[in-house]
Amino acid sequence: MENRKIVTAGYVSLDITPSIRAASGVTLHDMIRPGKLIQVGKVTAAPGGCVSNTGLALHKLGSDVSLVAKIGDDAFGRILTEAYNRKGVRPDFLVSEDTETSYTLVLAAPGSDRCFLADAGANDTLTADELSYEEIGEAQYFHFGYPTLMRRFYLNEGSQTVEMVKKVKALGLVTSLDMAAIDPSSEAGAQDWKTILANVLPYVDFFVPSIEELCFILDRDKYNSWQKQYQDDICMHLSLSRDVIPLAQKALDLGCRAVLLKCGAAGLYLKTGTEEEMKQISPHFQGEGWGGLSIFEDSYVPDQILSGTGAGDTAIAAFLYSLSHDFSPEVCLEMAAGCGAMCITQYDALSGLIPADRLLERIRSGWAKQKMIHE
Repeated sequence: MENRKIVTAGYVSLDITPSIRAASGVTLHDMIRPGKLIQVGKVTAAPGGCVSNTGLALHKLGSDVSLVAKIGDDAFGRILTEAYNRKGVRPDFLVSEDTETSYTLVLAAPGSDRCFLADAGANDTLTADELSYEEIGEAQYFHFGYPTLMRRFYLNEGSQTVEMVKKVKALGLVTSLDMAAIDPSSEAGAQDWKTILANVLPYVDFFVPSIEELCFILDRDKYNSWQKQYQDDICMHLSLSRDVIPLAQKALDLGCRAVLLKCGAAGLYLKTGTEEEMKQISPHFQGEGWGGLSIFEDSYVPDQILSGTGAGDTAIAAFLYSLSHDFSPEVCLEMAAGCGAMCITQYDALSGLIPADRLLERIRSGWAKQKMIHE
């Protein structure tokens, strides 16, 4: 079959990650205290954000990708461009002289969820009309990431995001949308995200947020309760019937065709619309067998755990790769879970990944899984 082209667009940054070695049982919450000195090791500077993590992971898996984002005319932008070129991908960067390239300081310790200090930079100035829809129309799949961190894409009830995905959908592509965590005290946190999703999701085929991101938007009371109740990884306490399935259904009710919820170390959950809805997604997607699904995919046992940076993004990359190769829903989920497990074996998002054929071979060899989700 043809190697279908996937455009990955949206948020890009330079991720700066110091290696943090914590004593057993010590979390970032325990370590980060005012006035405290934290000894760290070698720093990793690597491409980050959805465009880097998902797009470059797709390339490493074997997809034909086009990567679209906006950077500044500065040192961080040149580092990003050089890093992409070294990986064999020429990015379609829009370069601005008026703003700086985004960077993110990633604090990640074994056994803890990550903490991010992020400057959106040029991402805040990107607009829908800066994209080349003629070039996008040459692809078959379009993935957009992190409107929650991109100012123009969340203002005015998400009108720029709506404009973009509506145009892309009119071209006949399969569309997918990822989110990122929202700072409640920020301008983004003050937006009416339920309304934004209601405006955007009718043009989205696969909605792929994390469960925490979705809960923040659709059930703020539950999200706040989680924050107060759990000091460690929230995903270790999730109930499939009480937490995961109802949130996925709420998102599905807003108009998308399918929801893939990233549930951290526990795994992923897929819920889809009717068979007829799935068959009508696009000429580039074989929807038969995709209707009415409700599947939780347990995570694989990783070889080691160094950092969760990019695990969700790379899991989505493997899911999109599998979609574009007409794999079954079950195999798409296995590939996503397997890629996420490979990602966390290294400090950056990409070094631990392997090509799709080798990943599939490992999955079929009997790779052990871990049951973490509560029924």
